[in-house]
This record gives sequence, structure tokens and C-alpha cells, in this order.
Amino acid sequence: MKHLLSTADLSRSEAVTILDTAAQMAATQERAVKKLPTLRGRTVVNLFFEDSTRTRISFETAAKRLSADVINFSAKGSSVSKGESLKDTALTLKAMGADAVIIRHQASGAPHTLAHAGWLDAPVINAGDGTHQHPTQALLDAYTMRRHLKGEVRGAADSKGVIGRDLSGLSVVLVGDVLHSRVARANVALLHTLGAQVTLVAPPTLLPVGVDVWPCAVSYDLDAVLREHQPDALMMLRVQRERMSSAGGGFFPSPLEYSRLYGLDQRRLDMLPGHAIVMHPGPMNRGLEISAQAADSPRSVIVEQVANGVAVRMAVLYLLLAGTSGTEGA
Repeated sequence: MKHLLSTADLSRSEAVTILDTAAQMAATQERAVKKLPTLRGRTVVNLFFEDSTRTRISFETAAKRLSADVINFSAKGSSVSKGESLKDTALTLKAMGADAVIIRHQASGAPHTLAHAGWLDAPVINAGDGTHQHPTQALLDAYTMRRHLKGEVRGAADSKGVIGRDLSGLSVVLVGDVLHSRVARANVALLHTLGAQVTLVAPPTLLPVGVDVWPCAVSYDLDAVLREHQPDALMMLRVQRERMSSAGGGFFPSPLEYSRLYGLDQRRLDMLPGHAIVMHPGPMNRGLEISAQAADSPRSVIVEQVANGVAVRMAVLYLLLAGTSGTEGA
């Protein structure tokens, strides 16, 4: 595995290797001394052109737990704000001896360009690019599902058996602003690779052109999907109002109408199977896509997703910089 740019690039064996390695990393974090010497002497750069709290801190924590030196690079406080190009920034990082670059960028495809333009010799990890991909978020989501649902035995009628190292047979429903969601795109690709059955639920105005060829089912009716699919995991996507231009008109009539049709409230929470978990990539719009009762319910694993992100990102850094996964070009 040379880079991590998209979940669509991962084979099932590569994805399972990352999840297995994350489990091993998580076990080390239960010790009194959490730090490992694995990446001592390596330099990891967080190159963030977009604001971030959870992802940047998670990557920084992961690198430091592996004993790497971390440089946090924010576009707002750098020469980028003066007009420096991505190429010149990359050449600067190369000259400084960066061993890995984690990039978040507002332009879809920027991490791919950074990885393949020949400006860097270091592995590139996509921490979110435009509305395109967010692979480590999808990996931590899959890790969270596997951790909670691995031993789940489905009913005899559907004969799905026990969830194994991948997520074969799992039913996962993603609800909300799919149009602007790199998390949705990353999750659909990864969950399909891992064998899960994925359903997207959204109003027609919040579904992208071409969604009909994605490896998932699509519905506009959340209540019908909850009744028919009885999902093992329900992920509520953030309504990304900052990406919605008022000049182009509204994507839904009103927040109240959206919440009524697509929000997770107590009534819909009660429709889920007893073992089902509730997820959200954060940050949450409480009262819009998810109610406070649902966000804070015992079914919710939202806070755990954040914690699991450190173990997953430790695994990715380890496999890229120190491990040998036996794969190429992921």
C-alpha cells in the first residue's frame, strides 16, 4: 500500500488488513504507556487547506502515539494564503524531509495530484477532498461496525450468520445529505467491498447525478427503509449547509420539513432492531438530522467513532511507513 487516497482503491484483503491492524493498535492503547516506538525518527505532516478539529487532532494523536514527529501545516497561516501553489508547498515539504503527508483540501482530486505528480517521494493520505472521498472516516466507521456487530447472529429466516473479519451480510443505511458528503462516497465503496448491503436515503435534491450506478440501493422514504431493511447500522449524515448556495435555491423546503422526513427521532429509533447502532461522522446538527435523544441514546456509538479514529489512523500510518501488507497501489 503506497498511498491511501480512496476507499475504492482498496481490495477486500487490504481493507481487512487495515481493520485487523487497527484492532491491534487499539489494544495497545489500553496500556498504561500508550506510546509505541514504531515511527521514531519519522516526520508526518498534517497539510490542511480546510478547517478541521476531529480529523486533524486524530491524525496528530495517531502519529505521536507511534512516536513520529508531527508538523501541523494550516493554509491560513502559511504562504498558501499569499498564493503559493500546491506544487511549491509539496516541494517545500519534500525539502524538509517529510516521510508522510496527510492532506485535507477543498478541491476534489488534490490528494491524487499530490501523490502522483512526482512532487513528493512520501506516502499521501487523503483526509478529505472536496465532496470526493474521506477514506479514513469510512475505515473507522467500518471498524466501529465490526467491533459492535461482529458476533451478531441474524435471524434464521435471513441466514446471514455471524459477521466475520469483513462485514458480509450487514445491512447499513446512510441517511441525509449524500450530494455534498465525501463520507457517504467513501463508505458506500468500502462497505460494498467488505460485503455489506448499503442503502442511501435522501430527498431527490440531495442525491448526486449518477448515484444510480453506485453499488447500493437508493430510497426517498426513511420509514419504509427502516421497516423493510431492519438495518444493523444507521448512519445519519450531516446537512452541509456551508456547501449549499442560497443563490441556487433551497435543497429542502425548511429545516422542520427535513427533520420530519429524514431526521432520526425517538419514534424512528424505536423502529430499529435491538442490536442496531446509530452513527454520525460529526459534527452533528442536533435537532436537524438527529435529535438529542438519538444522539445521546445507548444505541449511539458517535463518541466511540472518534476514539476508534485514532486506532484506525495509527494502523494506516503503520502500514504505510513501517508495515508490510503485501499489497501495492492502494
